Amino acid sequence: MTTVFLVVSVFFLAWSNGANDNFKCVATLYGSRTLSFRRSLWLTTVATLAGSFLSLVLASALAKAFSGKGFVPTELAGTSELLISIGMAAAVTVMLATLLGMPTSTTHALTGALLGVAVVIGAGGADYAKLWDKFFLPLLVSPILAVGAALLFYPLLSRTRKKMGIECQTCLCVGSSPRQCVPLGCGRSDISTVGVVAPEMEVSIGSGDECVERYDGRVVGVNAQQVVDVLHTLSGAAVCFARGVNDTPKIAALLLATGGVAVNWKLGLVAVAMAVGGWLQARKVAETMSHRITDLNTGQGLTSNLVTAALVLGASRFGVPVSTTHVSCGSIFGIGIASKSARWKTIGQIVLTWITTLPLGAALGAAIYWSMT
Repeated sequence: MTTVFLVVSVFFLAWSNGANDNFKCVATLYGSRTLSFRRSLWLTTVATLAGSFLSLVLASALAKAFSGKGFVPTELAGTSELLISIGMAAAVTVMLATLLGMPTSTTHALTGALLGVAVVIGAGGADYAKLWDKFFLPLLVSPILAVGAALLFYPLLSRTRKKMGIECQTCLCVGSSPRQCVPLGCGRSDISTVGVVAPEMEVSIGSGDECVERYDGRVVGVNAQQVVDVLHTLSGAAVCFARGVNDTPKIAALLLATGGVAVNWKLGLVAVAMAVGGWLQARKVAETMSHRITDLNTGQGLTSNLVTAALVLGASRFGVPVSTTHVSCGSIFGIGIASKSARWKTIGQIVLTWITTLPLGAALGAAIYWSMT
């Protein structure tokens, strides 16, 4: 029965992770209107699955991190009671955040659960220094690095774009099939100016009409907006792939620690659960990440994705369990600050969610482990 409970807890954790995390990878694509919600969902599902199935090769060091080895006493690491407690506590924590539409960190929830179990074991039975070095420090540093990188690279890429003669242009897009876009000029989004810019046109503003920013110019003979859209889409896929590589081993570690069944089967179970959870329950977190943090154009979304992919893939390569949530949100925070369009209320709510994730995971982990022992 303990094996069944362990598989169920890991499946629930992977499902919760997918529901909360999958869409974060393509939030900038949906937020900048580069792709629709459905197309963004397809992209993140396929790319995350690809990263998940390659995670054993690229990030095997992460698969050992959350089994408790080196943190709790050797005789307790890998026991069913410890693994079930960690998995179920983290799953409940992440699912609660998902239901509230708040992006949170599965890594943070797992770390909190480990801490809670350690408290039950006793102060002398756990290596807290290792917990700080391997978990807390990366979680604290990664969003700061992401904000800093976005603040550094966004102005740099913006200046490079302008030197290439590529200018932004705000357009009012009317209708859905086909869409007619009326230029308003860079940085102008007031639909009342349409009559001034194009007096010969009669434009009826409907609920589905919107102002978007496009790039006017050419890159090696190709329309600049098309180039940015392609690169933005590819960068979103890269972030999804990076998350699959980084997150799958963390969750699969709870099954891998028990031995027995083949590693590939365990990774496959986690990958499928993540994909299904993301497909069915991504909407609330998608709206928060895509529309409530800041307004994004395609260039800003591209910059955010490049920063996120670089940091997460780098961390995976060296076995550092950073949070994709912290990195992706941090990069979007940085873009919002640089463009002076950050919505601080939403950012505050997200940071509060991060702060409460660890103690909630710890409390649940301690309670579940205590009840089982």
